[in-house]
Amino acid sequence: HGLDLPKMQYSLQLEQAAFEANLEQAKTDPVLWDGCPEWLNELGQAQLGDKWPAERAALAEQPKRYLRVNELKCNRDALIERLKKEGVTAIEVSDVASAIEVTSDSALFRTDAFKDGWFEQQDAGSQLVANAVDAKPGMRVVDACAGAGGKTLHIAAQMQGKGRLLAMDVEQWKLDNLKTRAKRAGAHNVETRIIASSKTIKRLKLTADRVLLDVPCSGLGVLKRNPDSKWRDTPERLPVLVELQKHILQSYSRMVKVGGILIYATCSIMPEENRDQIDAFLADNPQFTLIEDENILVSERGFDGFYLAKMERMAE
Repeated sequence: HGLDLPKMQYSLQLEQAAFEANLEQAKTDPVLWDGCPEWLNELGQAQLGDKWPAERAALAEQPKRYLRVNELKCNRDALIERLKKEGVTAIEVSDVASAIEVTSDSALFRTDAFKDGWFEQQDAGSQLVANAVDAKPGMRVVDACAGAGGKTLHIAAQMQGKGRLLAMDVEQWKLDNLKTRAKRAGAHNVETRIIASSKTIKRLKLTADRVLLDVPCSGLGVLKRNPDSKWRDTPERLPVLVELQKHILQSYSRMVKVGGILIYATCSIMPEENRDQIDAFLADNPQFTLIEDENILVSERGFDGFYLAKMERMAE
């Protein structure tokens, strides 16, 4: 058919050689090997310094599956045993009391344990954020950026169903999902409320024992679960998020009563969204004092990356 086979073979050999050369270059360039865009690598180097290479490598690893035990219905040992009977193997997470790690490739949401509300799928790092809220039965607690409510349900278990737990968000469909999850979990003290305007926040001024602000963020701590987001996002998006975080922190902190605790959290590992925000907030709001903060780094804990800060309101 007029094909020049020797010429085609030579062309294929050239393509193969080029591919192998590119592969060798990728192996010697960790950024290419990790699949890390240039803008993210530059950001990580600028904000995390010497910690960035290990963090970048950890973010490229396969994520593990963690569950949160719903202590409104069971304890950790009981859940592990019940899952075992349903063909799911799991082990305790030693440094997160509410967490277990699933070690089998199993259809979790088909289990009777899930249908009965014994667990929620939630990363262990995320569980540490809710642990920091440390809500007690009878308190008035606000989860002001509740979303679909993973942390809300964890807080409900801390409160043992006693007290008032207000889950707020700007999107109604997320709160509707939360209602369904709360019913399955037996979290009967959860009340949902849409944030329709600034008046929603003003009405709750100085009323809450605990306020959790799990603010919108870059999500750069959870790239293991959302690896495509680093190609969709751009560096121009980060300043917009930082401004939104500042607004939420300043506005929503008004709900904390004197003696109450404000918990700020992100699923980011970048200081610009984390400790830098807290330092700026405290400089402008001397009525709050920092209790503690924590960077949950992927390379150090193996969980998704999170940040949390606890602050107490000392005066109006």
